Amino acid sequence: MFEIRQFIDGEDVPSASGVTFEDVDPATGKVIGIVHEAGRAEVDAAVAAAREALTGPWGRLPTERRMALLHQVAARIEQRFDEFLAAECLDTGKPASLASRIDIPRGAANFRIFADLVKNVPTESFMLDTPDGEGALNYALRRPKGVIAVVCPWNLPLLLMTWKVGPALACGNTVVVKPSEETPHTTALLAGVMNEVGVPRGVFNVVHGFGPDSAGEYLAGHPGVDGVTFTGESITGSAIMAGCAPHVTQVSFELGGKNPGIVFADCDLDKALEGTMRSVFANCGQVCLGTERVYVQRPLFDDFVERLAKTAEELRPGAWNDETTTIGPLISATHRAKVLGYYKQALEAGATVVTGGGVPDLPDDLAGGHWVQPTIWTGLADDAAPVREEIFGPCCHVRPFDDEDEVVALANDTRYGLAGAVWTENLARAHRVAARLEAGIVWVNSWFLRDLRTPFGGMKHSGIGREGGVHSFEFYTELKNVCIKL
Repeated sequence: MFEIRQFIDGEDVPSASGVTFEDVDPATGKVIGIVHEAGRAEVDAAVAAAREALTGPWGRLPTERRMALLHQVAARIEQRFDEFLAAECLDTGKPASLASRIDIPRGAANFRIFADLVKNVPTESFMLDTPDGEGALNYALRRPKGVIAVVCPWNLPLLLMTWKVGPALACGNTVVVKPSEETPHTTALLAGVMNEVGVPRGVFNVVHGFGPDSAGEYLAGHPGVDGVTFTGESITGSAIMAGCAPHVTQVSFELGGKNPGIVFADCDLDKALEGTMRSVFANCGQVCLGTERVYVQRPLFDDFVERLAKTAEELRPGAWNDETTTIGPLISATHRAKVLGYYKQALEAGATVVTGGGVPDLPDDLAGGHWVQPTIWTGLADDAAPVREEIFGPCCHVRPFDDEDEVVALANDTRYGLAGAVWTENLARAHRVAARLEAGIVWVNSWFLRDLRTPFGGMKHSGIGREGGVHSFEFYTELKNVCIKL
């Protein structure tokens, strides 16, 4: 049993109110830790520490030294790899085989790539003709935005938190991080790493708690915060935006998705099946980029559905540190109730349950966990709730289509616009369909293949702004023009 406190100005700080909450292992349903909940006083202290650090040693640190510190953070995460891995898997229940390949390596890489990129971010300059013929020189400077509130999700806790903290610190900002109440552990470990490598006090602060009437609301609406970056549900994003409005605080949001996967008859079927399987069931379906709507051209439909169901039935739930485990649980009892609610709605709406649809039988040590079966439906109407609404579980609806125009219209018929996947061996079609899809990222013959220098974010209700490479720096810096009369 561990105990996690706030991390403010380089020190572990208990909650003044004495209020705590439990950290639960989703694989077993058992309490594994106690977390101190931040009130307004702790949030105020964290923001004040971050603001003071802006003009303290961190603000005066040469860029090269700041970059070196971020490389040291990455190296220290790798040195403590097993500790971060265990913490991440206990908090989320995900298999070590997944977290060891993606979550922890990316957690370290996010510091390295932004440390290297920030040195090469271009600005612009112009010569202006003036009436006296002498001219004027205009050039742009980038400065840190200030104190950044980083509000994190629970599905990829370390990866998505460092995806924001890395560029924020690289640009010279300071941060106050509010991890999900479901997954506080790796953020707390990172706080220790910051001290170990010598990041100045107040640069990295952590407050724990919930959203409304708790740390999340107090932080997002704080007048001392200069920017809020958030990944999570679209409804929560709307609430955060409302809290930011009185102070005109800038926001960067990566929100929900109801992403389409499009399988054309000319695809490499084995590749399409493998990629679709991962995009539907990876991380128990708790991936914002995952595929919940699969459209398969009619000649392949029956074979594709049969083979996809077989791969779903081969997934093996189990303990995170069991090498044979290939799928973990959902994050919480509340989220499981939501997902099972959609399973019920699908049945009531007339779905054919190809596989799954319920709760798996598991041994006694896992019976109290938040498990559901990987599930595939066919036969739902296009306006059915399980087809329209983000479920965020290991499930998908598979529907046949006949031609390109039809499937593009179906794919775009959603309030979301985060991601899409296209499977075809026709190069012209790949370019054509990718351009027509209303989504921030489109994969062709792949899924979750990421170059961290490229823009990432959503359209419509799926977000505001872009992250990745120099695109992250657009949010984490303020651009200033200097005009010199010659």
